[in-house]
Parts: sequence; C-alpha cells; structure tokens
Amino acid sequence: MSQFDKRQEGFEKKFALDEEQKFKAEARRNRLLGLWAAEKLGMAGDAATAYAKEVVASDFEEAGDADVLRKITADFTAKNVAVTEQAIRAKMSELLAVAAAEVKAGK
Repeated sequence: MSQFDKRQEGFEKKFALDEEQKFKAEARRNRLLGLWAAEKLGMAGDAATAYAKEVVASDFEEAGDADVLRKITADFTAKNVAVTEQAIRAKMSELLAVAAAEVKAGK
C-alpha cells in the first residue's frame, strides 16, 4: 500500500468514526430531550421512558431535527404545556453538548 492509500484509509476510518459518534450523540440527545419533555408533560417512570423512545423513533421520519421538534411541539400543544419552540431548540442544543461529551467519554 502506498503512503497515499494509507493516508486515505485513515481519513475514511476517521470520517466513519465521527459519523458514528454523531449518530450516537443525536440519539442520546433525543432520549434526554424525550425525558425532559416527559417531565414537562407530567410523565414519570415507565411512561417517561416510553415517551423518550417515541421521541428517538420520531427522528427517523426525515433528515434533521425538524421531526423531533415537531413531535414535541405538538405534544406540548395537545397538553397545553407553555414551552416555546425557541426554548425547545435551546434545550436540544444544550442536551446535544451533554450527549456528545458522554459519547466521547464512552458512556
């Protein structure tokens, strides 16, 4: 293998690892966001865990965070929970940083 091929293979492995960590961090963020939203909706225990799983699953509807935001916003609206879309987005950003740190730490 030439030096160029080795270098290219290294970049490809790094890219794959970065993408895997990004996916794991976003999934973890969505679970944490689901638990946060469940608390706002008055859920606890198994109901909160089940809701968090629904939030994680909602992320597979389309690319990006719009599907998760839409689900939580709709659920808050249905239960008359007064949390703005901006507050949800801020919580998503906050929890993504937490989740990324956890994934990086191997938790």
